[in-house]
Amino acid sequence: MSTSHRDPLAWGRYLAVAGAYAACYELTRNISFSHWMLPAGLRLACLLLVPRRYWAALAVGETLPIAEMAALHATSFGVLWACMAALPPILVCMPAMAWLRSRYTVVRPDGQVNMGYILAATLVCAVITTAANALVLSTVSMADGSPAPAITLPLMLAWVLGCYLGALTLTPLILAVRERIALLPQRTVTWLAIRQSPLLRDALLFAAPCLGLLLLVAGGAGEDDGLLTCVRMGMAVPVIALTLRHGWHGAAVGGMLASVAQASTSFHLQDPAMIRSQAVLAFVATTALIFGVRIAHRVAAARLAAHPGVPVPAPAPTPSPHR
Repeated sequence: MSTSHRDPLAWGRYLAVAGAYAACYELTRNISFSHWMLPAGLRLACLLLVPRRYWAALAVGETLPIAEMAALHATSFGVLWACMAALPPILVCMPAMAWLRSRYTVVRPDGQVNMGYILAATLVCAVITTAANALVLSTVSMADGSPAPAITLPLMLAWVLGCYLGALTLTPLILAVRERIALLPQRTVTWLAIRQSPLLRDALLFAAPCLGLLLLVAGGAGEDDGLLTCVRMGMAVPVIALTLRHGWHGAAVGGMLASVAQASTSFHLQDPAMIRSQAVLAFVATTALIFGVRIAHRVAAARLAAHPGVPVPAPAPTPSPHR
């Protein structure tokens, strides 16, 4: 008899995981659009960190809100489309992520985060999700007899960018928060730890005001596409600044704040200017995360040299890829 059948709480844990994931998925989906998909970040973070024995619960949790949406629009787009759309994207990402997790870990043996693996998984899941979306879109049958939406290269590139940038918005932040909590005494978040966090201080006193000022300028830009583009490009500056001071943790926090601020300036879906600005931000955030790992290593080495008697905390444990 399997362990899950012997444990009376096993099904309760599965239901809790499925329910929590469904609630978080619904929340992130409601504040996303086609070229800024926050559910991709939630999905990737769970596939990176959640033990594989709970992946079935994740699939069920993602199916619940997606199936509801598909059922509501079945009369407009066809029954075949509704059946295809009800399949959760996490299901098609699982084989690739299972293969990656069997060969790599989030934290390398030397204690450094494996940012190359995380970014590769981000891109792989973005491409797979886009391919699945294109397949679902190809099954649309409009109820009024009008032509179905065309699958074009710009549309697919926007989907890839949306999934990639959406994942960069959430996944590194979740990993950074997880690592910082693991380094706290008894892994307990206290008000003192929050108040004394240099990263939180810089985010609130520097990054947030800078982005807020840029949002005010963007609101007054009106139809001036040139000024609006400059403002959107300028939102990458806090990402670079936080990275230089705090390594990849700063890149994660700055990237999240800049991505949210940039998305707030979107007034039209599939706006080419917006998509170009998001592509630049995705490039800056990716580069900042890669170099941020090196910066964090140098900062840790400098602190160790300044305080040789203080032990370096162990990194957060990484879930076994075989669980």
